[in-house]
Amino acid sequence: MNFISIDFETANEQRHSPCAIGVVVANEHEIIDEFYSLINPLMAFKSMNTYIHGITEKDVQEAPTFKELWPTLHKYLAHHVVVAHNASFDMSVLRKTLDYFHLPYPEMEYLCTVNIAKKVWPDLHNHKLNTLAASHGITFEHHHALEDARVAAKVLMKAMETYQTGFLDQFLEKCQMTKGKIYDHGYFPPKLKRSKRSNKLYI
Repeated sequence: MNFISIDFETANEQRHSPCAIGVVVANEHEIIDEFYSLINPLMAFKSMNTYIHGITEKDVQEAPTFKELWPTLHKYLAHHVVVAHNASFDMSVLRKTLDYFHLPYPEMEYLCTVNIAKKVWPDLHNHKLNTLAASHGITFEHHHALEDARVAAKVLMKAMETYQTGFLDQFLEKCQMTKGKIYDHGYFPPKLKRSKRSNKLYI
């Protein structure tokens, strides 16, 4: 089963200010396709954001706007399972930017590789993307949208390998996780299933 991994970088603290996106198409074994683009956010950059990802206003002057790029992104995202590291951020960027441009939401399910990593490798001292990459011998340029998306995809592949399954739904069942979903101007996040409490009384 194919899944899509994404990562956004933003120009400032506003969630509707994406200035770059990386998209990776993968399955449980390999990366199949990749897409990267700078995005003109049509607003000013904050120095802190540029310090993190290295993208400047000059870099995006000739880049497409999110609205211009959306038909391409929609083909990747709609009706697929999408993963991101710290998905609450990336999905918020997606939703807020769609709202900003008055674009309809795609129908898509999503997962967070932070939560997956916490479940599969609970003994790591933290579950940041660079920590996970180092623990699995993956080298990459952190805060480059395509490279971050690529590592998130590899984290999910490694997690499925650790749980010895090639089927995403079976993996999620073993993790006791459910997928989040974005739909027509609504969403709900991925969740851990609650364990059934015993009905026994202890006296």
